[in-house]
Formats: sequence, structure tokens, C-alpha cells
Amino acid sequence: MSLFDPFSLRVPRPGTVGPRVGGWVRRHLERVNWLWPAGLLLPIAVALVLAAIAHIVSILAMPSLAEHNAFARLSEFIDSNEMKALPDPTPGAAVLPMQDPAFVTAVCLYDLNDKPLKVRVPATADYTSVSFYTDQGLAFYALSDQAAGKVIELDLMNANQKAALPEDEEITAADRLVIESPSQEGIVLVRAHVRDRGMRELVRRQLEAATCGSANGP
Repeated sequence: MSLFDPFSLRVPRPGTVGPRVGGWVRRHLERVNWLWPAGLLLPIAVALVLAAIAHIVSILAMPSLAEHNAFARLSEFIDSNEMKALPDPTPGAAVLPMQDPAFVTAVCLYDLNDKPLKVRVPATADYTSVSFYTDQGLAFYALSDQAAGKVIELDLMNANQKAALPEDEEITAADRLVIESPSQEGIVLVRAHVRDRGMRELVRRQLEAATCGSANGP
């Protein structure tokens, strides 16, 4: 026995480490394979991807597949290019989904096939806003009295009508606000906040002065 024997380390013989480690890995892989057979992993992954794609496509296609969307419902009792106040919502009935009872609402169904549209909405005592939607319910522009001032006034045009404007015509935000619509038809939604129930009729009368009609244009 040498002096270094008590402090020496037992070194495994060559060829014994690999089998031990390999056996441990093999046992765990066999356990995983028993829980998740390799033949099922690919079909499950494909099914999850297809389900995600179908979910996204259904959400994007929902507005166009709706048979009775907001534009269709409103067109049953509102003529094109005419501003009309909606009745106040009740717990059992509302013309538009999620119609807020704290607002007086007016709508205009625009049609740009013949001429551009001029929208003019006087600001009420509180917050007043004008929002624009395509006939499929996609919002593309909004403006409030906080940005426009005492009167919200603008021209709504399609791409061809806007392109036909005279090049030398000066159009500024202060003189004439021009909005381009991505669709020929759509909805102009006007909302005026009512802070006190007693002011509701006053706000409704103020919105009666809002107009939405054909403008002079190409």
C-alpha cells in the first residue's frame, strides 16, 4: 500500500460510464414515448395549427358573413344621405349593439356613388363625436368637438372623387377637411354625451341641426 492510497479517488474503468448514462437516458425516453407515442406528436401539432388558422379566419370573415349587420338593420328605416336620431335604448331593445344610454345617437347611411358627402354636426354642451364605418362595420375615421371646435364639418369622398379635386384648390384642416372612404357605402355615427337627464331633450334638439347630404363635387 502506498502513501497516496487513502487520498486516491476511485476512477471508473473505461467503458462503464457510457452505458450507465445511456441506460438512464434510455429509460426516461421510454417513459416519454409511453406517455406521448411518437406517432401522435405530428398529428396533434397539425391539428392545433389548423384550429388556430380556422379561428383567425372565422373572426376576420365574421363582418362580411353577417346577414343582418348594423348597416342592413339601419337601412330598413333610414334613407341614404340623411341624418336621423335613434330612439334611446331600453333594457329590452336597442337599435345598435351596446348603445350607451348616456349618449344621444344619430346616424347617417352614406352613399358616395353619385357625389361626395358633406357632414355638419354642431357641438353640444358636452362631448360630441363623429365616427365613420364602412358598410361592413369597419371603423376608419373619428373626430370630436375637442379637435374640431364648435362645429364638426367635413367632406367625405371615395378615392376617385378625391383624386378629381382641382390641383390648385387649397384644402386645409381649417377651411375644408376631406376624408377618404374605403367603401362606397357606410355609416356616419354621431354621439352626444348627456351629463344630466334633464338635458336630454335639449341635446336631442341640438343634434336635429346635424346634416349629412350630397356635397358639391365631381
